[in-house]
Amino acid sequence: MRLTTKGRFAVTAMIDLALRQGKGPVTLSGISQRQAISLSYLEQLFGKLRRHEIVESIRGPGGGYSLARRADKVTVADIIIAVDEPLDATQCGGKENCHGADAATGARCMTHELWATLNEKMVDYLDSVSLQDLVDQQKQKHAEQNVVVMHRNAALG
Repeated sequence: MRLTTKGRFAVTAMIDLALRQGKGPVTLSGISQRQAISLSYLEQLFGKLRRHEIVESIRGPGGGYSLARRADKVTVADIIIAVDEPLDATQCGGKENCHGADAATGARCMTHELWATLNEKMVDYLDSVSLQDLVDQQKQKHAEQNVVVMHRNAALG
């Protein structure tokens, strides 16, 4: 089980957008350039994010996207679910017919409960991580990189 490109790109684009809040609307072309994500793919993702009221669009010159709600009120699970990313580790997609409709019993496989529990844990975890948490991590990482550069420059001087 893997999170697909759709989910990863959606979360990445939302972090980029959230990092630029308060500076006016953010263009998808800007996100596309900074994150190396296709503009047409971003347009599809942001259409879904807008329909789920996670982002709002501003039309016209100087337009773009902004968060529809505060970053601490948007979870990673919200983003992934909005772009139709399946969060399911079971073989049957949660239908409890792991052996297929053609099987005599149509019953769950022996490991169904294991994977169903993993699904619950995954959703719980992704629901516990806010967009603001990810923005704060990026800001912290950037601050730490600047400190290293400053120390290197001081040592060279």
